[in-house]
Amino acid sequence: MGIASINPATNQVLKTFEPLTTHQIQTGLERAQAAFEIHRRVPWAQRSMWLRQAAEILEARAESWGELLTLEMGKPLQAAIGEVRKCAWVCRFYADRGAELLQDTLVQTDASRSFVRYQPLGLILGVMPWNFPFWQVFRWAAPALMAGNGLLLKHASNVPQSALAIEGIWREAGLPEDLFQTLLITAEQVAEVVADERIRGAALTGSEWAGSSLAAAAGKYLKPTVLELGGSDPFIVLESADLEQAVETAVTARMLNNGQSCIAAKRFILHDSIAEIFEQRLLERYQALKVGDPMLPDTDIGPLATPGIRQELEGQVQLSVERGAQLLIGGHPLTDRPGNFYPPTILTQVPPDCPAAQEELFGPVASLFRVADLEAAIALANGLPLGLGASAWTTNVEEQERLISEIEAGSVFINGMVKSDPRLPFGGIKRSGYGRELSVEGIRSFVNIKTVWIR
Repeated sequence: MGIASINPATNQVLKTFEPLTTHQIQTGLERAQAAFEIHRRVPWAQRSMWLRQAAEILEARAESWGELLTLEMGKPLQAAIGEVRKCAWVCRFYADRGAELLQDTLVQTDASRSFVRYQPLGLILGVMPWNFPFWQVFRWAAPALMAGNGLLLKHASNVPQSALAIEGIWREAGLPEDLFQTLLITAEQVAEVVADERIRGAALTGSEWAGSSLAAAAGKYLKPTVLELGGSDPFIVLESADLEQAVETAVTARMLNNGQSCIAAKRFILHDSIAEIFEQRLLERYQALKVGDPMLPDTDIGPLATPGIRQELEGQVQLSVERGAQLLIGGHPLTDRPGNFYPPTILTQVPPDCPAAQEELFGPVASLFRVADLEAAIALANGLPLGLGASAWTTNVEEQERLISEIEAGSVFINGMVKSDPRLPFGGIKRSGYGRELSVEGIRSFVNIKTVWIR
């Protein structure tokens, strides 16, 4: 079948593509390198204009691009449209701020003049996931292009139409034809691209296994990487929390993107004093969620992206139940319809030796834990080798400061849901990856930070 676009709501094949040959890959790299040699000298104003034009295209056709996202990976249509519009935001952010963020930084030394200059590295490979087919790409591409790099996209194999659409958007925006290229290649072909001397760095969002594989390939040739990997984010609710707001946010934080988000709240860590009422209110909200056709406006939860993802999630839930976890709702795939549907699920009394406690569950499953105090909550939150994001709910200022200081994660949100924002750096620690996207850190991820000293 090659590379296939398959509707996860019906499992019908939409379109298939043959992977590029080695010759086609080499030709693409050659063209990209030639385009980069010109682009690196293009003025800031021209780069900004291309980003603004991309933003206008995204906003003008947000509904049609949203339909494509929903068709290929199953997220509810309104969420897909919102994703496209968020891509316009990141393009405008770097169009407005990119030149400022990359201006020479003056440093006082014993020289007559000394400063730091930020210059593009060259061709950067992006290996991107299917769960946010547009956003993951644009949040990497906008700053990297503004910095003067050339980009090659290896998108997830189940969203090839989205990948080609993104390339088309950049071309329509006026970007030189070969500067941003979508490579329809398999995972096995990535190492071949990384090895090419024209590739100067790589970014990946995806699983731990994928990140480790890319890092190993890039490390062999001493090429920098930025990795945003998995997460099993804690959502801590303490005694003084605004409980109603915490419950409402908990539903969104877990069900966003049909539960298929690295920064989704996955482990709900509840203080004993509020645990029972939180569980009951969360259950009521889950019972009201509608699972169905993601194209319909009243659908809350669409299908999981592939049959394999649903099968893996089912196995994790069933093994957790076998080891002692209790089901409050859900827990079994929906077999009364075609597609990869899995219902909202809540697990309580989760033992420490089961998948719900130890692994990332990529789907609409909430794992609930009870703790006696703040110390126990922090210990449980930090108990996994993952550290992407964390959300904590308390109105106690001392508790807030301890959570900010002691939670091991790339982001800590107090009384709010973990989310990405172009104005703030985004990334994880431990096995959730390294490096940062977005903000000033993101635009400086793939540049030569050059020291200049003049007498």
